[in-house]
Amino acid sequence: MHFSRYAVYVTLPKGPLSEFGAQWLGWNAATGERPDAPMIHGLPMPVHEITATPRKYGLHGTIKPPFRLADGHSFDALHDGFASFCANHGPVTLDGLALTRLGSFLALTPVGDTDNLATLAAHAVETLDPFRAPLTEAEMEKRRNSGLRDRQDALLTQWGYPYVMDQFRFHITLSGRLGKADADQVRAALLPHIDQRLPRPFTVDALTLCGEDQTGYFHELHRYALCG
Repeated sequence: MHFSRYAVYVTLPKGPLSEFGAQWLGWNAATGERPDAPMIHGLPMPVHEITATPRKYGLHGTIKPPFRLADGHSFDALHDGFASFCANHGPVTLDGLALTRLGSFLALTPVGDTDNLATLAAHAVETLDPFRAPLTEAEMEKRRNSGLRDRQDALLTQWGYPYVMDQFRFHITLSGRLGKADADQVRAALLPHIDQRLPRPFTVDALTLCGEDQTGYFHELHRYALCG
C-alpha cells in the first residue's frame, strides 16, 4: 500500500477503550476495518456526522504531526529512526484520561501533570524532523488562514505545524466541530459509555508510526515500546 504522509501517534493496545473508540469513530487504524457505530441514546445527530472529521485518523493522540517524506529519505530510513527513538526514550505515566470539551470539539485529555509527555513529544518532533518535507506555500497559507498567534506561526515555519513544543496539548479527538449545546449533549450521552473504559493511571509506554493511504485514512504500521 502506498502512503502519502506519515505521523507518530499514541495509539492504544487492544482492549475496551480502543475497541469502543474504533466503533465510535467508524475506523480501526490497527486492522483497517470499519466497525458499526455503537448504540448511544441522546445524541443530537447521528454518530457518523459527529465523527466525520476525526474518523480517518483513527483513535490516536498526536506526537509528531503528519508529514510527507523529504527528498532523499526512504520509509525504511524513517522506520529505523523511529525505532531508534523509541529504544532511547522511556514511558510516561499520567494520572488518567478524561472526556472534555476542547473549544468546539470533544476529546480525551490527560489528567494531572503532562510535562514529561510534552517533553517526549518535543523530542520526537525535533529528532524526526530531518525526514519531513517542507510545507508548500499553499499548505502554509491554509494553516495561517485559521488565525494563528505569532508564536504558532513561528512554530509552523520551523517545524511544519503550529501546535508543537510549548503549544503542544495532548488529546485524543472524538468529534468534529460542534456548537456548545451539541457538544455538551454529546458529552452527556457519551460519558456513561466511555467513563468506565478510561485508564487510571494512563501510561504511554509505546508509540506508533502511522501512514496515510490514498483515500486519506491512517493505518498503524509499526508500534514500538518506549524502553529507553
